[in-house]
Amino acid sequence: MSISSQEELVKQWESEQASLRQQVVDEDTEDWQRSPEFPGLERVGGVDLSFIKGDDVNACAQLVVLSYPDLELLYEDSRMVTLTAPYIAGFLAFRETPCLLEALQHLEKTQPNLLPQVVLVDGNGLFHYREFGLACHLGVLSGLPCVGVAKNLLQVQGVTKSEEHQSQIASLQRGGDSFPLTAASGRVLGKALRSSDSSTKPVYVSVGHKISLDTALHLTHSCCRYRVPEPIRQADMRSREYLRVHFPTTAD
Repeated sequence: MSISSQEELVKQWESEQASLRQQVVDEDTEDWQRSPEFPGLERVGGVDLSFIKGDDVNACAQLVVLSYPDLELLYEDSRMVTLTAPYIAGFLAFRETPCLLEALQHLEKTQPNLLPQVVLVDGNGLFHYREFGLACHLGVLSGLPCVGVAKNLLQVQGVTKSEEHQSQIASLQRGGDSFPLTAASGRVLGKALRSSDSSTKPVYVSVGHKISLDTALHLTHSCCRYRVPEPIRQADMRSREYLRVHFPTTAD
């Protein structure tokens, strides 16, 4: 892609993000969200993509649905996809959302009783350059509550891996402890969460759609048996296993 073509695409995507950003709801909207025990929450989804080694175009898009609170597998969908949009930093959602949305829509059409009531996304939500990451994009287009859970810190809007940040991580004493990710503007865009007593490296939680940050944080922690919440961990494991089985010489 030429530089001019990429610049035009970036302008187009920025405009689309700005428009879709207006539709994000960063408050609790569902009955099950109104109590810390989440009464009525029965199905939690997780999505992830795993790529064939050395190939940034062909990937396994994975959707899992787990029971809540037991976190047992109810449904899984592994599908090979070919990503057509180029990778441009800050616009990952334009590559990955279409195939993840297709998996959710297929489930809604074929087995609507298994459609997740909330989806945990391996990526960011409002904690993003323009406050519209993958979890927001998927949430707005699917209409489902979504939570962004990133394994690594996106250094954005003044949040960096500074000494202060490392000190805040060290201050997290037990699973469930957290601290805010505050932008230079003063706006809290997410929280760093120590997800289990045994894991000292946090995950980064942010609102995707139709959920408040406090509820997103509490839900994420309640879904953690290990560092990464179980819906995302299962999606990651199963997509990698699919590639190992079907592409044994090329799986990453």
